[in-house]
Amino acid sequence: MARHYLILRNICFTVKNNGKVAFLRGKESAGTGRERKTVFAMESETIVEGLKKYGIGGKLRRLRLRKSMGLLELSKHTGLSPALLSKLERDLMHPTLPTLLRIALVFSVGLDYFFTPEPKPVLEIVRKSDRMRFPDSPDAGKVAYYFESLDFPVPQRALTSFLAEFESIEMKDNRFHNHPGIEFLYVISGKVELHTGGEIHELSESDAIYFDSTVPHSYRRIGAKRATALVVTVGS
Repeated sequence: MARHYLILRNICFTVKNNGKVAFLRGKESAGTGRERKTVFAMESETIVEGLKKYGIGGKLRRLRLRKSMGLLELSKHTGLSPALLSKLERDLMHPTLPTLLRIALVFSVGLDYFFTPEPKPVLEIVRKSDRMRFPDSPDAGKVAYYFESLDFPVPQRALTSFLAEFESIEMKDNRFHNHPGIEFLYVISGKVELHTGGEIHELSESDAIYFDSTVPHSYRRIGAKRATALVVTVGS
């Protein structure tokens, strides 16, 4: 007798079983017409390894967490049980295309999202030997501070960070500057004098200041001790 396979509730998925992949199918029983038996078609470990590179489970989980959605809520949207969704996210089961499409529609993504490699998370290391030291203004007669970029290799960075070393200069030689956004300064060593908004703030080692960098400001070293600070700007 020829076999006719039906997809159970329009859901078909694969499961891991002893290192192999099983395709789960619903089958109509000849006896009752409604009783279904499970038939497993085992495939080689090549399938398992081939699916690993797409990281489908991890992508499903990240989509859900970005929406601050629990498994129970996603279950209501997809008609899939929380237990099944959990297994899919942990790669204990692999969804077939109809199941994957059902989940994709909830998050307004296409199936291609799951089969396109995700860009690697941003990670850049800047070694001390790779940094270059620049004066605050190459054309100025007297330098107020030197700076070294701590994140120059990062494309489209969300913030900009510097290591700054301040010089002791006369106030008349100090140059004010401003830029969009916010600035944060943490003193690593020595004392730094910050002028901003008509006020003077003296900062010592381990002091920090957060201020509106659209307001003209300037810095200089106080005392003979070497003065250095971590400077971070956002929105500039």
